[in-house]
Amino acid sequence: MAELPSGTVTLLFTDVEGSTRLLKQLGERYSEVLEEQQRLLRAAFAEYGGREIDTQGDSFFVAFGRAKDAVAAAVAAQRALAAHRWPDELPVRVRVGIHTGEPTLGSERYVGFGVHRAARISSAGHGGQILVSNATRELIEDELPEGVSLRDLGQHRLKDIDRPERLFELVVEGLPAQFPPLKTIAVREHSGRRRNLLI
Repeated sequence: MAELPSGTVTLLFTDVEGSTRLLKQLGERYSEVLEEQQRLLRAAFAEYGGREIDTQGDSFFVAFGRAKDAVAAAVAAQRALAAHRWPDELPVRVRVGIHTGEPTLGSERYVGFGVHRAARISSAGHGGQILVSNATRELIEDELPEGVSLRDLGQHRLKDIDRPERLFELVVEGLPAQFPPLKTIAVREHSGRRRNLLI
């Protein structure tokens, strides 16, 4: 097995939005939907050199040696999910969070605040949305995939993390670009006009 990326690493977390609702609607067919979702995401991650660190239920934790590869994989995954025909036309929407840092590398996994920050960024989003931290944005803004742009969502406080994070959304051509407010607390800018959002 190849060694995990070390040093500066880009961490990507995903999970399916509304998985309990989908389970209720699909019943026994939900396992097939989950397997297909995993197949599509794994194909996108593998195409761009992602290393799967962990998977639990309907979520993934994947590491990339380069930030631009993590972003390209996230975009490819969302496009694949959107193009797929799901049972009963029920959309399967996945939220994605990406953060770049220098996590401590154990024998088979990463530990440290960077891991928690990446997970919290993912959980702040909505199905179909890709959120990136400011650290990731600085590395990828000049090398975005074709048809992809960045939208500044401002400073936000993530659950259980003291330091606010400036979050950015990847706007992907052909995919939904309007989402509800993030599940965070927005930090007021100098204008004082930002509104508090729920955790």
